[in-house]
Amino acid sequence: MLDNIKQQQEFDEELVKSQQEIQEETLKHVGRELHDNVGQLLVVATMQLNAVAKVAKEDVKSKINNASEALKETLTEVRALSKSLNSDVIFNLGFNATVKNEINRLNKMGLVTSVLDITGDKISFENKKDELILFRILQEFFSNTLKYAEAEHLNVSIDYQLDVLTISVEDDGNGFDMGTAEKGSGLINMEKRAELINAKFNLESQLEKGTKLSLVYPYRVI
Repeated sequence: MLDNIKQQQEFDEELVKSQQEIQEETLKHVGRELHDNVGQLLVVATMQLNAVAKVAKEDVKSKINNASEALKETLTEVRALSKSLNSDVIFNLGFNATVKNEINRLNKMGLVTSVLDITGDKISFENKKDELILFRILQEFFSNTLKYAEAEHLNVSIDYQLDVLTISVEDDGNGFDMGTAEKGSGLINMEKRAELINAKFNLESQLEKGTKLSLVYPYRVI
């Protein structure tokens, strides 16, 4: 009986790992497409608008320039988004820099005011994939805040302690009733990812009082 339970647990864990790997490959592909193809199209469109502006009449030049600036801002956002999706870029940047980039991207969008506080000495993880998984959990929370919470503020705290990394993320949005809310794919993904790296996962929310995520990750150091 115990052997059957253990085998089932091992099977479930391998299934989750496989699902995560497939998701990462998909995100990496999308990130590359955004950077290489969509980004290049935006560059070409900007160049074409600039060429038109040189021969356009004065009364339409301002409109062309405004459109050109909008394209430049879009290109910046596309490049930033492509970095947050591509795991290779995340591995190169490291956890702190990747979270900082994401917070900056959220602030540039202007939908929520985001603040990041990092304390303690940065620890080098034995398994770089753990950093990626932690970032994906945060990314899922950020996404839910933007889509559903109608929050004005988002606060992120990362604290490197002696044996564990503690992460707290909190918004001041609508919140939801934990007792009646159905678990969507976003929440399930966060929980499953936390389980993969043996991180303690806690999500708290109340109607009209926002939502808070707490993670405690017992890192393995080099």
